[in-house]
Amino acid sequence: MGFLLRVVMNTLAIVLAGSVIPGIEVDGLVPALGAGLLLGIVNAVIRPVLLVLTLPITLFTLGLFLLVLNGLCFWFVAIVVNGFYVAGFWSAVGGALLVSATSWVATAFVSDRGRIAIITRR
Repeated sequence: MGFLLRVVMNTLAIVLAGSVIPGIEVDGLVPALGAGLLLGIVNAVIRPVLLVLTLPITLFTLGLFLLVLNGLCFWFVAIVVNGFYVAGFWSAVGGALLVSATSWVATAFVSDRGRIAIITRR
């Protein structure tokens, strides 16, 4: 349930990126849902392998290469999914930043079981 909720959050973040960042276009909800699902799979399977392979350059650039890596993963998803277009590299980096920030904030409020976390005071 938590994975499905994160896919929905990625989908909404991709729609938001398509409306805010120039150079990113989403033709509808179905391509955005496909892009959200594929982005989740890419981030879970391919990105860790790329992180290990590019560790020396990431350390040399003090972590800034991670922005490039995120942009490339985002751009790859746009190449594979019909109806989801990214015009260039900087649009991909901006879209990846927006989707990452949105996912990070949303994940802070959702537990692994798919429940919305409620912050209580004691």
